[in-house]
Amino acid sequence: MAIPLPPWLKQQIKGRYKQWRLAYLRHRYAFGVEEFKAALVQLGLKEGDTVMVSSSMDCFATFTGRPSDIIEQMQLLLGPSGTMLMSTLPFVGSAIDWVNSDIMFDNRLTPSKMGLITELFRRYPGVVRSQHPTHAVAAKGARAEELCAGHHLTTTPCGEGSPYKKVIDVGGSSLLLGTGVETMIVYHAMEEILEPMMAISPFTSQSYTIESKTATGEIVQTNTRLFNPYLSKRRTVSKMIPHLKAKPGCWRQVNIGNMEMILLKTQDVLQVAQEMAKNGEFCYKE
Repeated sequence: MAIPLPPWLKQQIKGRYKQWRLAYLRHRYAFGVEEFKAALVQLGLKEGDTVMVSSSMDCFATFTGRPSDIIEQMQLLLGPSGTMLMSTLPFVGSAIDWVNSDIMFDNRLTPSKMGLITELFRRYPGVVRSQHPTHAVAAKGARAEELCAGHHLTTTPCGEGSPYKKVIDVGGSSLLLGTGVETMIVYHAMEEILEPMMAISPFTSQSYTIESKTATGEIVQTNTRLFNPYLSKRRTVSKMIPHLKAKPGCWRQVNIGNMEMILLKTQDVLQVAQEMAKNGEFCYKE
């Protein structure tokens, strides 16, 4: 009979394995700043674009540059006429749990829980952060102020009047750096559009009145429905993948190192979501 390993030894073995695996990946799949920039160009990111970025620092494990290089290369390509946005949610898990915690969102001080790159970007000079207690967005560029304005007045976190919906309205893109389509947060804006076609609302029936602090210290109120926890746990945006890939020119993907990079026009994604909805197909597990 096998003798079970003590917990301390299991942890040591796991740690050594992670170190070995990371060393192998860095040897096999290393890429630098210039390779990353070239991949973005190949993907189709260009000057003047408006782009909502989702990222995973774990997928940049083989990147030889600094986290700041990731942000700066995207900014250089977008140029002064472009705009980059990142979601900076202040919680991990449920928005309802966050609201019930009674922690007040502070636009200037509350950190992003959406990963290292988002928190680094939030702190960059010239970045604007939208005022919303659960789904704040950081933005920099020509349209940053316009896209972030009035977010606290929206009646759902990502719907009409939010930066997420405005990115769709202006013909922006969703850039997924190692995260896959499940993190395509602009899909949340589409849930408000699709709501009348759904048997179950993606939002709570209750509206929440939530106070938050602006960057200048003012206290403002947001009256909003939040995402329905039942459907949120069943959300499966990957159901769209075959439809997105079937739409000519819609799916743009470049692999670099061991990371998958995807660029999608948000209006294309919305059109696909609406076509699926007309056929009774939605992005949730049965």
